[in-house]
Amino acid sequence: MSSVRRKSLGRLKTGAPYLHRISSLPERMGEDLYPFSVPAFRHGIDIALNTNVTFFVGDNGSGKSTLLEAVAEICGFNPEGGNRDHYREAFADRSELAQALRLAWFPKTSDGFFMRAESFFNFATYLDSVSDLRAYGGKSLHAQSHGESFLSLFDNRFEQGLYILDEPEAALSPQRQLSFLKIIPDLEVPGHAQFIIASHSPILLAYPGATLYSFSTDGISEIAYSETEHYLVTRDFLNAPDRFFRHLFAEDEGENK
Repeated sequence: MSSVRRKSLGRLKTGAPYLHRISSLPERMGEDLYPFSVPAFRHGIDIALNTNVTFFVGDNGSGKSTLLEAVAEICGFNPEGGNRDHYREAFADRSELAQALRLAWFPKTSDGFFMRAESFFNFATYLDSVSDLRAYGGKSLHAQSHGESFLSLFDNRFEQGLYILDEPEAALSPQRQLSFLKIIPDLEVPGHAQFIIASHSPILLAYPGATLYSFSTDGISEIAYSETEHYLVTRDFLNAPDRFFRHLFAEDEGENK
């Protein structure tokens, strides 16, 4: 092989980020029916993923989880949670949103995992029926606390690939959220893994170097951590909780009159 060819190969990108863009196909995006009626999707979807860690932030019902699930479907992951090896019989057909999306890869990977907090119980039950659990620390996820089972999954199964996480803080105490944050750089800094995470946690959202996208009635746009409602409300509440209580309880008293 020539020296020029070797130098060229040496410059080829082989690590994360693998998925570089999530965009919608205009001709397939409806407007009147869910999920296309979600305000954040009405202007189309065009999300650049230029860092190894990306967070989706927004209020409940803003479309974060819906988009994550559609991306997981396209990747071949079970939309109830899991990777390409886990059962998919009930999900042979892609959702309408998944059919309306285009994913841009370089390089493409089939490795990774989709974790959604709300269906994690079903995933743990499935593992008990098909796995010897050695890949999960040798202990049933049901035999651990909710938070311990989450961290067991992160510690034992996260190695290389694309990791799509829907509200991983759901079962994690603040201290355990910090433990989770320690896992991320071991994988993303060397370029082994890419994370796309929907979260309400101001602790997780503070991850250094992450890109944050806000889902709102104005669409999907990049936002600074210190400008997110999650940060602002948490900061203001911790600085003056009594002020919040006076306002909230005054509202309750007015409604009860």
